[in-house]
Amino acid sequence: MSGGWKGSNRKARLPRGWDRIRKLVLVRDPTCQICKTRPSTQVDHVRPKADDHSHLQGVCYPCHKRKSSSEGGTASAATRPSRHRPPEQHPGMK
Repeated sequence: MSGGWKGSNRKARLPRGWDRIRKLVLVRDPTCQICKTRPSTQVDHVRPKADDHSHLQGVCYPCHKRKSSSEGGTASAATRPSRHRPPEQHPGMK
């Protein structure tokens, strides 16, 4: 983690015993569960906000970055207002 925690409150939101949980997941999943080629160096939530071991997976940094970025973009798009005007009602239907 090169400076990933700087200015973030994410670490304070991790569950109690996260360091132990993280080690267990990385031992269980020594190879990235996404690309299946690189060593796991990070722990990813398969389901968001689920900290049970069965919902965590070991992943490599590039795959984790790509997955997290994609999920963040999807979440951002869901809250962004539409740029399209709603369809106008037919004048005779008013």
